[in-house]
Amino acid sequence: MTPPVTAAIDAVWRIEGARVIASVARVVKDLGLAEELAHDALVAALERWPIDGIPANPGAWLTATARNRGLDRLRQAAMVGRKQDALIHELDRAPAVEPTAALDDEVGDDLLRLVFTCCHPVLPADARVALTLRMVGGLTTPEIARAFLVPEPTMAQRIVRAKRALADAGVPFEVPRGEALAARLASVLEVIYLVFNEGYAATAGDAWVRPALCEDALRLGRIVAELTPDEPEVHGLVALMELQASRLRARVGADGAPVLLLDQNRGQWDFVLIGRGLAALARAEALGQAPGPYQLQAALAACHARAGTAAATDWHRIVALYDALLALTPSPVVALNRAVAVAMADGPAAGLALVDALIADGALPRYHLVPSVRGDLLARLGRNDEARRELERAAGLTENRRERALLLARAAAIGSSHG
Repeated sequence: MTPPVTAAIDAVWRIEGARVIASVARVVKDLGLAEELAHDALVAALERWPIDGIPANPGAWLTATARNRGLDRLRQAAMVGRKQDALIHELDRAPAVEPTAALDDEVGDDLLRLVFTCCHPVLPADARVALTLRMVGGLTTPEIARAFLVPEPTMAQRIVRAKRALADAGVPFEVPRGEALAARLASVLEVIYLVFNEGYAATAGDAWVRPALCEDALRLGRIVAELTPDEPEVHGLVALMELQASRLRARVGADGAPVLLLDQNRGQWDFVLIGRGLAALARAEALGQAPGPYQLQAALAACHARAGTAAATDWHRIVALYDALLALTPSPVVALNRAVAVAMADGPAAGLALVDALIADGALPRYHLVPSVRGDLLARLGRNDEARRELERAAGLTENRRERALLLARAAAIGSSHG
């Protein structure tokens, strides 16, 4: 097989794979079987397309081939039960999907069903993430395993168990309606943001950021936004990811070391992504509903994006947005971020009082950013010995090598207290 054909088939699968699986899953009502049939079709493409050429509608070719392979497999079975008879009937009468430049209603609905199925709350969060990246994101099991720093067999078992759990629970391949939609949509957005955050600030390993994971999350978010145009929180999440992703280049120095927000070269920010993010935020706001958590976080990111310099940042506006976010989703992590904003708006002593109150409440005892923030505020107050100890403690709590090195370097740069 020639390299250009191989590359073309790989590109087609990356684009069309999720739609093919979604279209077949709607008929066979089994995610594992749908994926198997879709991969059978991909094998057929690898055999036929180098000879026959790539078809005009590759997605339709793959979908029709997957359905035909399903029929062949069932008809070859020695005994066909009633359930298989019904499945054969469904496969026989299901029309092929014609791919178009834009998502038509049928393909769009199938893809949305696939997203909601992969993100079903019956699965634990790590399984939802893995299954979504595999089925919707088109990543291979080794790619997902590398991204989340787990052994490939562990990730493979996680995906297999997830598919089995969906089948055992009888999860329908459908988009929920009414009140159920909001609850299930929250799970979908949570999965997408978990993927993005692992790329934006890796929790472990040697890399500070993993841009490929951010790109995967953005692709998933944009798909869901086009499929659910009237959901402001979807656009809020897309806006948040676009705006945060705009800073990825500036977050890492030439040596791979982390660069914190206030120290970044804003000329390196991606202004195309900033424009997209601000447009998505405007789209969310235009729907006229009370802002949800993702829309509020996007508004926070927009404050930074609109500031030409760190000194021009509207910290009082950021504190107000954190107040709204904290009222909506009480969380010690949000409270910690608000403390940082208060320190920037009203001085380090005000911020330190809030951090110390969190610690007194027993919040986030093993979260490395608590001593990291506290160390920074103590250093700004000239309490250098305490600051150094806090930063060293933060370094001992993080599992990311780059972040640990940054924290230790900051601790070493602090002089001794005097007076």
